[in-house]
Amino acid sequence: MDVHVSQSTVDGTVQAPPSKSYTHRAILAAGYADGATVRDPLVSADTEATMGAVEAYGGRVDRGDGHLEITGFDGKPSVPDDIVTCANSGTTMRLVTATAALADGITVLTGDDSLRSRPQGPLLDAVEQLDGRAESTRGNGQAPLVVKGPVDGDSVSIPGDVSSQYITALLMAGAVTDEGIEIDLETALKSAPYVDITIEVLEAFGVEAESTADGFEVPGGQTYDPAGGEYAVPGDFSSMSYLLAAGALAAPEGLTVTSAHPSAQGDSAIVDVLDRMGADIEWDRDAGEITVSRSDLSGVEVSVADTPDLLPTIAVLGAVADGDTRIVDCEHVRFKETDRVRAMAEELGAMGANVTEQQDVLTIHGGDTDLSGADVDGRADHRIVMSLAIAGLIADGETTVRGSEHVDVSFPNFFDVLDSIGADVQRD
Repeated sequence: MDVHVSQSTVDGTVQAPPSKSYTHRAILAAGYADGATVRDPLVSADTEATMGAVEAYGGRVDRGDGHLEITGFDGKPSVPDDIVTCANSGTTMRLVTATAALADGITVLTGDDSLRSRPQGPLLDAVEQLDGRAESTRGNGQAPLVVKGPVDGDSVSIPGDVSSQYITALLMAGAVTDEGIEIDLETALKSAPYVDITIEVLEAFGVEAESTADGFEVPGGQTYDPAGGEYAVPGDFSSMSYLLAAGALAAPEGLTVTSAHPSAQGDSAIVDVLDRMGADIEWDRDAGEITVSRSDLSGVEVSVADTPDLLPTIAVLGAVADGDTRIVDCEHVRFKETDRVRAMAEELGAMGANVTEQQDVLTIHGGDTDLSGADVDGRADHRIVMSLAIAGLIADGETTVRGSEHVDVSFPNFFDVLDSIGADVQRD
């Protein structure tokens, strides 16, 4: 589906969607439990994949109004009756690959074309170190995957600069092994705040896990049991970044985003990035409200080592800012749903941006850029689609973003929200 965005202004108050990262972890944590209620979840294509995986391992997910009632498998996943299909969700595949290592038998996991191109090798190797069987059917470290358990726990050595989701997967599964799992990092951890999110969710479910001098560890023999039998999902700063960018670029009277309560989410760094760029932005942390107004922005240097999902948003902000915006430490952002570094370089280039792409650096020369409406490709990637739509708000003319349906992955009503705050959005 195509979406057409024309230059327009926005204003008003809008609620941020629930966090995808927290929702994934809460659904699986409830699966590891005897059961739990997950309140205010994000229901999207990605999180539905995690729900399906919980059911494949013997749990059950019942949807209510604003909550999920999950009957868990109590730390003892069954061998699935069929292949576990993770769709386009890399988070799902990595987290539930470790779950498969607990089952007493063989589990096969796969996903769509994009997911089958993403690296899983380090996690497979970690399962092997735990005396499980884990392999790629094509021998290239990519799905389809075959995993056989059960593993009892022990220590593993794993790189930290490919995906923090490997660590999350091992911590969540390790809590219900007999021995627990000690994780030694071979390289510095990228996207570290996502592991902080995991530890925060585990704590809410009554599970102990912690960082060590060399990595992380989680004792075994634990039980997932949230206080009061329920867990509430906070707002999502990754998705919020598009709304905040819309405010900084196209809200002369200001835009207020609610459900912006502080949490372990690394992507809350978008507030600091906007502040550094000169945006008129205020965050009432107690109320969970951020107000931002259209501002003259200046280019800055931003590391996305811990916040890879912010790269598309920052790239769009840089295209409007005065001077250069350098996004550094971004090589790992090439291994998402698509190569997001190249995608933003090429698609912003099609809109008239002057962009320099290097392996680990993306530089947007805002002073040499005048954005014009163009026909751009969302690359079947929700974050590319949403960021290009925000660029369309301030581009001269009409911008057509192809593949707009992929926002279902993390922000299903994104275009309805844009329309509600005044954006000129038309859908085919």
